[in-house]
Amino acid sequence: MSNVFIAFQKNEETRSIIEAILADNPNATVDDQPGMVRIDAPNTMTIKRETVEEVMGRRFNLQELHINLITLTGHIDETDDEFTLSWKH
Repeated sequence: MSNVFIAFQKNEETRSIIEAILADNPNATVDDQPGMVRIDAPNTMTIKRETVEEVMGRRFNLQELHINLITLTGHIDETDDEFTLSWKH
């Protein structure tokens, strides 16, 4: 089993995104550092547009993730509604 991860700049906008990721990925863990937040999850992690919108209280285009994205690892599967990182064997 391998972890996937995503890291964001640490700021007000990413706080809601991180909260949404943790709500939808209960096995995820957070590494909160001074300038960034890294989220790891075993095998797969899904970021759902609908959950981010609920937490932010506004419409959210998943492409907005890239504004504050530092790095990620895993295979990317992206639609208008979900952004998934996984390891496909």
